[in-house]
Amino acid sequence: MKNDFKEDLMKIFEMINLGLINYFIGIELRQQKKEIFISQNKYIETLLKKFKMYDCKFVATPLMTNEKPRKDDEASKVDASQYRSLIGSLLHLTAIRSDIIYASSLLSKFMQWPSQIHYGVAKRILRYLQGTKEFDIWYKTMTNSRLRILSWASKKQATIAQSIAELEYVATTESTSQAIWLGRILEEMGEQQEGPIVIYYDNKSVISLYHRSRGNQGNPIRETKLEAVKEVSEVLPSTSGTL
Repeated sequence: MKNDFKEDLMKIFEMINLGLINYFIGIELRQQKKEIFISQNKYIETLLKKFKMYDCKFVATPLMTNEKPRKDDEASKVDASQYRSLIGSLLHLTAIRSDIIYASSLLSKFMQWPSQIHYGVAKRILRYLQGTKEFDIWYKTMTNSRLRILSWASKKQATIAQSIAELEYVATTESTSQAIWLGRILEEMGEQQEGPIVIYYDNKSVISLYHRSRGNQGNPIRETKLEAVKEVSEVLPSTSGTL
């Protein structure tokens, strides 16, 4: 599949085969026979030098316990362009460093009028990265040839839910949409999936809500994307607690 995909790209775009990749948009890759390591060590070092934090002291966590930056704090303001540059760089790092996703996303709310407090919290993330810059993501060879895909996201929902069940129902539909999209991408690459996609869910209220929506019994969620998911999914009676 990999070679076919590469050949198809080379037919469309002007490309040169340089062999195994080792560096791409700030991401370092070390490929060995049975494992791959991915890191952003060099990118972090560049970031530390840019913001004059290369010799800073290491801290054990990205945020202090109960750290809650506010928009309306009374601290003096800082250069917004420099703050945005730092937060943008940290958000780029989250592609590999999931341990700073929450802290970086939290600070991204204050791009318009950042204060000294916000900037100080951002610098704490740099101090955390100073001591963890050599952390890698490790992928090892599996014993079987099954393809495994990981998709992860953290964001505010666009739909306002009226209950926890509706909230989790929306999350389930997002997962379903993503699974369908990934399945279609794999089909285009010649990878055929055997059997249906199974989404495991153990919330009985969500499954009940799903049944009611299928029967048009007054489900309060009426968005088009939710209705579209219902057309391609069903609750499997033989798999308890799954959707």
